[in-house]
Amino acid sequence: MDDRLVPLAEAAAESAFGGKAVSLGAAIRAGLPVPHGVALGTTMVDRVAAGDQSAIDAILTSAHIPDVRLAVRSSAVGEDSADASFAGQHATRLNVRKPNIHQAVHIVWASARTEAALAYRTRKGLPPHPKIATVVQMLVEPVAAGVLFTRNPITGADERMIEASWGLGEAVVSGMVVPDRVRLSPEGTVLDFEIGDKDVKIWYDEGDGTTETAVDEALRSVPCVDETHLSLLNELAERCQRVWGPALDVEWALGGDGKIYLLQCRPITTLGAHSS
Repeated sequence: MDDRLVPLAEAAAESAFGGKAVSLGAAIRAGLPVPHGVALGTTMVDRVAAGDQSAIDAILTSAHIPDVRLAVRSSAVGEDSADASFAGQHATRLNVRKPNIHQAVHIVWASARTEAALAYRTRKGLPPHPKIATVVQMLVEPVAAGVLFTRNPITGADERMIEASWGLGEAVVSGMVVPDRVRLSPEGTVLDFEIGDKDVKIWYDEGDGTTETAVDEALRSVPCVDETHLSLLNELAERCQRVWGPALDVEWALGGDGKIYLLQCRPITTLGAHSS
């Protein structure tokens, strides 16, 4: 069961495909706007990391993986749960081409075995030996991207918290920029809108990987999301809550087609003292 490569929509067993793949599979089955992709089971990931050519060939010849820009993300057993998000612990490789997927998979596999990742497992009371599956997805080429909390992660208030910047969302997640910050009511009313200083963005390198580029001076203080986008983000929050519950940490991207895409969704692992 865990030695397979399956379309994300078929990833349903957390013990085989890890928390992130199963969460995204549930999102696809619920009709949420998730980029197409596949899940590699834990045993297949072990084989790829060990250099097993038959496992590598299964990836290279898979009709489910197009030769386009791809993201390779960790999907550990126990990852993205309410008690252990593993945020920042496991590697993500962006702008990976199909012939190089096996190298990216090995990097993700190895990232779960670093001293920091193993210490995190110990703190969370998890088994010491990680079981790592991976998600391979088509990349969105976003105008803007960021994070959305369906509850205020600081106060626990029942409101949306959105952070957004130009380009890939990694600039927001890593704290590289001061993003646009928006608070919405659960009904979608704008409660507060702070425009950030978005001086750099993360974008795709000409080869594999990403690069940091300067944002045009005229765009640094221009909002990267408007009322239409905020309405779409609020709708996405509502749809995610119907699938996973009230307190969620969502990563999203605004495509050049004007659509909002769901990239990841996990429970908020820490809420403010006033949450209930």
